[in-house]
Amino acid sequence: MLAWKTNSGKRCLLQLVLLHTAWEMGSGQLHYSVSEESQHGTFVGRIAQDLGLEVGELVPRLFRMVSKGQEEYFEVNVQNGILFVNSRIDREELCDRSAVCVIHLEVILDKPLRVFHVEVEIKDINDNAPIFPAAGQNLNISESRLPGSSFPLEGASDDDIGSNSHLSYKLSPNEYFTLDVQNDEKHGESLVLVLKKPLDRELTHVYNLLLTATDGGKPEQTGTAQLLISVLDTNDNAPVFNQSVYQVKVFENAKIGTLIICLNATDLDEGINKDIIYSIRSVNPQNLGALISLDSSNGQIILNGELDFESIKLGEIRVEATDKGSPPMKGHCKVLIEVLDVNDNAPEISVSSLSVPVPEDSPLGTVVALLSISDRDVGANGQVSCSLWPPGLPFKLMSNFKNYYSLVIAQPLDREKVAEYRLLVMAQDQGEPLLSTSSSLVVPISDVNDNAPTFAQPSYMVFVKENNPPGAHIFTVSASDLDVAENALVSYSMDDKLWPLTSYISVHSESGKVYALQPLDYEELKLLEFQVRAKDAGLPSLCGNVTIQVFVVDENDNAPAVSEPEEAPILLAAPLEAGHVVGKIRALDADSGYNAWLRYELHDVKSGPWRVGLYSGEISATQALDETEGGSSQNLLIVVKDHGKPVLSTTVTFSVSLISSAQAVHTDTRLPMLGVNSGSLADNSNIYLIIAICSVSTLFLLAIIVYMALRCQCQPKEPVMYGPGTATLVCASEVGSWSYSNRHSHILAAPAGEAGAKNDLMVFTPNIPIFSENGELQNGKELQHKKMRWHTKRVFWRLL
Repeated sequence: MLAWKTNSGKRCLLQLVLLHTAWEMGSGQLHYSVSEESQHGTFVGRIAQDLGLEVGELVPRLFRMVSKGQEEYFEVNVQNGILFVNSRIDREELCDRSAVCVIHLEVILDKPLRVFHVEVEIKDINDNAPIFPAAGQNLNISESRLPGSSFPLEGASDDDIGSNSHLSYKLSPNEYFTLDVQNDEKHGESLVLVLKKPLDRELTHVYNLLLTATDGGKPEQTGTAQLLISVLDTNDNAPVFNQSVYQVKVFENAKIGTLIICLNATDLDEGINKDIIYSIRSVNPQNLGALISLDSSNGQIILNGELDFESIKLGEIRVEATDKGSPPMKGHCKVLIEVLDVNDNAPEISVSSLSVPVPEDSPLGTVVALLSISDRDVGANGQVSCSLWPPGLPFKLMSNFKNYYSLVIAQPLDREKVAEYRLLVMAQDQGEPLLSTSSSLVVPISDVNDNAPTFAQPSYMVFVKENNPPGAHIFTVSASDLDVAENALVSYSMDDKLWPLTSYISVHSESGKVYALQPLDYEELKLLEFQVRAKDAGLPSLCGNVTIQVFVVDENDNAPAVSEPEEAPILLAAPLEAGHVVGKIRALDADSGYNAWLRYELHDVKSGPWRVGLYSGEISATQALDETEGGSSQNLLIVVKDHGKPVLSTTVTFSVSLISSAQAVHTDTRLPMLGVNSGSLADNSNIYLIIAICSVSTLFLLAIIVYMALRCQCQPKEPVMYGPGTATLVCASEVGSWSYSNRHSHILAAPAGEAGAKNDLMVFTPNIPIFSENGELQNGKELQHKKMRWHTKRVFWRLL
């Protein structure tokens, strides 16, 4: 049972030790102590082990130690993680007589950034002996003084603290005097010489005594002062102050000339023996003596300089009142002055670490800077609050330990919106009046590759005339990237696997210029559709795409071609009526638009009673022919021209033979088929005209329906490659609609892996403001109007 209780107690004690250690590590503060005057290299503590750090990671993580506003008294051996004394430490010089003397250290690891606070308490040793203010003290004591009379002495002082400064006094053996030491927590220590028995000047007029002060240190140290006591005659009443100790409070901002206190002493003697002169015996600290003055006649102490609470907090003035008797007699008092603090020191801000520039993708909570705030005032005057200005910044201040703060990221950063932040760290105390200070910080934001290159438009339309020279510049693509440096360095490319597209088009990787590698032929290829990729140089790289549609514009490079020419002459039976249609010339042009719009003309306008339809190609009689003109024949030379520039043409010969009715009976059976009466031809013409009008109306209605559909969706969802076949291109825009058709059309589009044939309809969106014709920009709407006019006329005449 006893063993179980013992083990349970040990376990509880171990838990308490572990809890205390975890609390210290979590708070980020270590506490060590070392005696003053320790030699260089004296062991202080295993700081790496106590902080939970491996010795091997001190150098890679850029371990360093900062001692704010003090000498480098300590150093850390990064090879073993031991904190040792670097230079001599004098506690009295460092902390004066403060009860606790602590040196604050900051241990900083930069990779990643962490900060630890270390306090090293400097322990006092008995290295200072008691010292009297003077090597000797002179006392004049009247022989008439009664036993029990006391005479104040100047005590010794010891710069050590605690028991090392506790003094005891001893007087050399004698029969007339003894020492009385009075310790008062409120008024301090007073040393008094007490008369044991009456003096007799006729026996002894001078006494030489040795006053010894011994401190309480181990080993103890001593100091001595020589007392020279002169025995005076008569004047047996000394001046007496109404208080032995005066206490005064003075604000540190009191004006020069302010009355601190008025002392009052009285003497029971008469005449000149009661006249009193006031004088200062001693001042502690000594710099207080230069700030005050004592009026010797009335005992007023006047402020003669500017007080500073941060330099003097407590002062002691010993005053004596001397009468004018013979011999003169003296009375003594002590004036304790307490200097009160006013808020005359603004807070101070120091930046111990600043990690810039800050990557824009830094996570929330990343430490940007370490700050320390201090105020030399005390109380509310030294209580400091810290804030950032202007408000709304993506940073915040976090309090670490006492007046230490971390500037951390509070909101996501975006360099493209704000590339640099200029902020003020403002510290304000709670005094009256409020005092504040500020420190400016510049926090640049470094770029990461978080923006892909973008084009101004998702797609572009380019119009290029056929028969262009090889390598012609037809267009330039340009992408922008909001990033900077290599993250914004854009290169352009096409998929090299898109054959045969890559045999027609290439893109310059740096300039984005698009080149036609070979001459384009409208009759073989009408559209090239592909994607250009813009890729930046960031890591990882980002890219964007744009679709390019290259339309080949027709030129008049094909002459009209007559189909199915008639070699044998046409036999006609007379009589013939005026307007009788005897035949028709059929011709085609491989070009498009005006270049394919044909007209027919007689080479010789005086070719007899014949004419040819300007656009229909029909040959008809201009006048009635009777049987008297039978047996005649004529060759008509007909010129077929297009409307291109320059005009291209071809000729065809049409032979007509006219026979009489009697001859017509003996001709072969083909004649009745060729010779038709004007009534039947007129009926046929009317039928053709009705069919043409219905067709045009139907086509117009269909165009309206297609136009309305294209207004909703005019972009092909998936680019494809079109092979040979009849292609019809319809475009809807704000200015109207236009179409064209041809028997042989080729359309290439990327990607090539999705090739397929489509013979009827392709739809695209033409409202792109930039067009290129062999590398020259053109107005898209004008080109659309022109195309619309050409192809509307062509479709109309073909229907006729």
